[in-house]
Amino acid sequence: MEVFRAPHVTLIARPEFLEPEHLRVQWQGNASSGERLAEFAGRICYMSQHNPAHRSTPEYLENIKKQGHGSVLEHAVYVLLIEGISRSCSHELVRHRAGFGFSQLSQRYVDESHAAFVMPPAMLGDAQLEAEWQAEVTDAQAAYVRAVEALMQRYEWVTDKVHRRKMAREAARSVLPNATEVKIVVSGNARAWRTMLELRSGEGAELEIRRMAVACLRVLQHEAPALFSDFEIYVADDRQEAARVAYHKV
Repeated sequence: MEVFRAPHVTLIARPEFLEPEHLRVQWQGNASSGERLAEFAGRICYMSQHNPAHRSTPEYLENIKKQGHGSVLEHAVYVLLIEGISRSCSHELVRHRAGFGFSQLSQRYVDESHAAFVMPPAMLGDAQLEAEWQAEVTDAQAAYVRAVEALMQRYEWVTDKVHRRKMAREAARSVLPNATEVKIVVSGNARAWRTMLELRSGEGAELEIRRMAVACLRVLQHEAPALFSDFEIYVADDRQEAARVAYHKV
C-alpha cells in the first residue's frame, strides 16, 4: 500500500500567445507566453502597444497587480495535474468554481483495491499516530476488497461485466476513508489561481490543502513569476509552510 506524505504537482499545459502582426507591442525584457498575453490584453485597453513608459513585462504586471486590474490575468490559463491529495482535500479544492475546471479520478470506475492513501500532515513524525492510522486505512482497504468480491457474486446475474463492476465498486467505495488518494487535473486562469492560493495557502487554512496550495504556488511561480511574484512562502509558527500575498484580491 502506497502512502503519500506530500502532494505532487505537475504543470501539463500553459498559454500560447500568438501576437497579431498589426498590433505588435514594444516588449522590454523576457517573459513567458502567459505573461505576454496578460500584458497584451492590458495594453489593448488603452492602445499602449508603443509602451510609452518602457516597462518590462514584470514591471507592467506588477503595476497591474498593484492597481487591482485582475481581469487581464484571466486570459492566461494554466493546467496542473495534482496527485497525492486526499478526497477530503479535493472536495475543498473543487469549491473554487469561478475560473476553474476539474477532472477527478472516479471511484465508481477505478478499482481501489490498490489505492494509495494520504497521511494527514498533523500526524507526520509521530510514530504511534502514524502506525495507528496506517492500520486503520489498511483495514478499510481490506473491507473494500471484501465488499467488491461479495457484490460481484451478488450481482453475477448482470451479464454486462462492466456494469456489474460499477455496481460493486460504487457501493464498496462507501467504506473507503477520506484519506484515499485522488488524482485531479485542474485548469484555472491566473486570477482564479491567485484567489485560491491566497485563501488556501494562509495560516488559517486546513493543513493538507495549505500544503497543496504551496506546492501549486511553487510550480506557478516557476512558470510565470511575474504573475505570482508577490506571493511569499515562509515557515509559520506551527512549523508548516504557508504563503502570504502583497496584493489582495487582484
